[in-house]
Amino acid sequence: MDGTLEFDGVRYPDGRASDPRALGWMQGTPPAEALCIRFADDRFLSFPQIRWSLSHMRELVPTVNVWRGEASASPLGDVSAADEAAIDDLAFTDMHGRPRRFGESLFDVYTDGIVVLHRGRRVYERYFGALAPQVPHSCFSITKSYAATLCATLVHEGALDDRRAVPHYLPEMRATAYADATLRQVMDMQIGVSYSELYADPKAHIWDYSRAGGLRPRPAGYSGPASFYEYLQTLQPEGTHAQAFAYKTVNTELMCWIMKRVTGRPLADMLSERLWSQLGCEQDAYLTVDPIGVPMGGGGLHASLRDLARFGELMRREGDWHGRQLVPAEVVRDIARGDDPAKFAKAGYTLLPGYSYRSMWWVSHNELGAFEGRGIHGQRLYVAPKAEMVVARFASHPVASSAANDPLTLPALLALGRLLQSR
Repeated sequence: MDGTLEFDGVRYPDGRASDPRALGWMQGTPPAEALCIRFADDRFLSFPQIRWSLSHMRELVPTVNVWRGEASASPLGDVSAADEAAIDDLAFTDMHGRPRRFGESLFDVYTDGIVVLHRGRRVYERYFGALAPQVPHSCFSITKSYAATLCATLVHEGALDDRRAVPHYLPEMRATAYADATLRQVMDMQIGVSYSELYADPKAHIWDYSRAGGLRPRPAGYSGPASFYEYLQTLQPEGTHAQAFAYKTVNTELMCWIMKRVTGRPLADMLSERLWSQLGCEQDAYLTVDPIGVPMGGGGLHASLRDLARFGELMRREGDWHGRQLVPAEVVRDIARGDDPAKFAKAGYTLLPGYSYRSMWWVSHNELGAFEGRGIHGQRLYVAPKAEMVVARFASHPVASSAANDPLTLPALLALGRLLQSR
């Protein structure tokens, strides 16, 4: 091996060669100019800088805290050397037909950290690069799964009606693509809206959305939308609602706006009150915010790895946390049942045959009954009820799309689930 990996015809330093500690990013007093990472330079999400940035985002953009509360941290058990060795040595075959070992494969998906729970107990834990157990890391679109689980809970409680059209809650959206869209269609990403999210395209709408939210620098003379809410009101129709799955982050932002309008509670407070303070999380989390203080519900959450795993364990237990029902069991069961795979198939995710999407979770319908929170650059929360397993992983892959890491990730997680299922 030459210390590089190739994706889409481009070679990158591999997981070891791009270690941010070895490269010296932001080290020194002060750091050398070539080793500085700044928001204004607009390179903080470029590779290899991203390998430092995803564990340091609150130093780059405005944030709001998600308080863990005053309770003691809930126990996850101690990891045994025998368990870790067995998992490190676990053999599987990737989607390219190449034999792999679990521990070594972590470097090829640029893992920053990974925790595996089996029946609620840690059986594997590793940290690399800039990450440590106490450090929050970007969750990216796993944020969507948190937010939509809260939204589905509000529907279950009767505070929201997912059959209602969006303008019932947000009259501001009457002249947009959402004029005749229901909240349920928003929650399941079945909206016909003109909006592109191809991260490799510098002209994709995702970057306009990011600039509106203050999460990418604005060019001189910028006169576009100045907040997420302003940007949402520019979105126009394209296609028909409820016909096909179409993954678009703006749907989550709109859903979170509805939640705030109806409850009066900011997303950070809802996460703290309903999840962080109830789960016995170890660390506060935080959310990036736009120029008017609106948290980025589509991808702005940053959490510690163990606390991410706790949320996965809550979902594996159908919302029960040691005798307290934090999320209604029927909400979790509805997620795990998924939606229509035929609608999902229209989106063209060739690496995810048989999947569906429900309440902003990716539902595998596989032998483990797994459903996932997924985020760009390799973030993953994999809940496998039939294996009694939860896997939480943070990464800083050079390619945003999950298609770059799925050929390793999905076979590895299936093999791990089978291993733990046999115990």
